[in-house]
Amino acid sequence: MAQAAAARLITRIVDAQAARGTASVVLTGGRNGNALLAAIAASPARDAVDWGRLDLWWGDERFVPAADGDRNAVQARAELLDAVPLDPARVHEMPASDGVDGSDVEAAAARYAQELARAAGPGDRLRVPAFDVLLLGVGPDTHVASLFPEHPGVRETELTVVGVRGAPKPPPTRISLTLPAIRAAREVWLLAAGEDKAGAVALALSGPGELQAPASGAYGRSRTLWLLDRAAAERIPAQLYPPASA
Repeated sequence: MAQAAAARLITRIVDAQAARGTASVVLTGGRNGNALLAAIAASPARDAVDWGRLDLWWGDERFVPAADGDRNAVQARAELLDAVPLDPARVHEMPASDGVDGSDVEAAAARYAQELARAAGPGDRLRVPAFDVLLLGVGPDTHVASLFPEHPGVRETELTVVGVRGAPKPPPTRISLTLPAIRAAREVWLLAAGEDKAGAVALALSGPGELQAPASGAYGRSRTLWLLDRAAAERIPAQLYPPASA
């Protein structure tokens, strides 16, 4: 799954750069997100990307010190980012707990929202850029980014970035894009691999509503793509499969 997603993402970035000169991608962390980045790093096709004309953002971040190995950005640099010639001004990490806002996660979230707003164009929705691809890992509980079932962040309709406290998995304090910000992306890709994700995938695709299954509320303006391996897809309801061709 990671290799297939990497090939798709490289192609999508190259196409966006050919069409508009630049491309923008929102990265995700976790097992599947990091595997995707490692697959890009290992792909000979990675050299087709003009890395200096790529804007990188994050869908969520653990609110810990900047050098902490739990941070999605630290892991992304280890898997790929330090190995490609990115423009540092185009790499938009979420604030850390030892940054200018200190331990105030709400202020740090507001700071990232302001950075998004500055990058948005006049026609972009909700004061966020129209990301070409926004990547999301799907958690076993159906969470995406750091939007967990029934938590306040998944109910947010006005803000584009929120501070998350009391997350049900460590660390408990995080920063996350909201569902409205996610839905401003041109394409949203949801990644899931492994049998521990099968129940979450089946539930999210069965239409339970975003409060119960946040992954079901994550979709793009022009395309929503689920990238699954066989194990993660094994419990998808049969009615969701296309009919077999004659």
